[in-house]
Amino acid sequence: MAFQTQVNTQPAPGLPGDFASLNPTATFPAGEGALVAAAGGCSIGAFGWVQTDGRSVANAPASGTTTAPDGFVHRDLTGQIASLFDESSLTIPQGLPVNLFTAGDFWATSTTAATPGQAVFASTTNGSIATAAAGATVAGAVQTRFYAASACAAGELVKISSWSNAV
Repeated sequence: MAFQTQVNTQPAPGLPGDFASLNPTATFPAGEGALVAAAGGCSIGAFGWVQTDGRSVANAPASGTTTAPDGFVHRDLTGQIASLFDESSLTIPQGLPVNLFTAGDFWATSTTAATPGQAVFASTTNGSIATAAAGATVAGAVQTRFYAASACAAGELVKISSWSNAV
């Protein structure tokens, strides 16, 4: 573990994948324990696609497809610290359950600066999040049903919501 190098005066609003409000949520329609992390694991706080087997969830669409993601991977503490020298992990190991949310308000790390009302795009290589105007083209990404509900700089937490793009 590294030596502490920073002290915050205020707690962080959340972590990637956390709920950002008490608004209603909806999950991908699958039976109990039906969705599990695909080979290589599944990143929390990113978008996920159900693979062709109908059971495994990966942070990229099945080979040869560019469909919108099936949902957002919520942080429900199923990530495990796999290496003795790691301090934390936002990866769900292969075969463990995945909660895939189709609606709700969540915290996520954006690869681009965001302003409220922008559309959220999911990378088709790793499920990471970028923002841009609705209908825009973002290289290597597809538009989701989520919108930015707060402002942030690139690499910072942003609140994303599926309920309304009017902020």
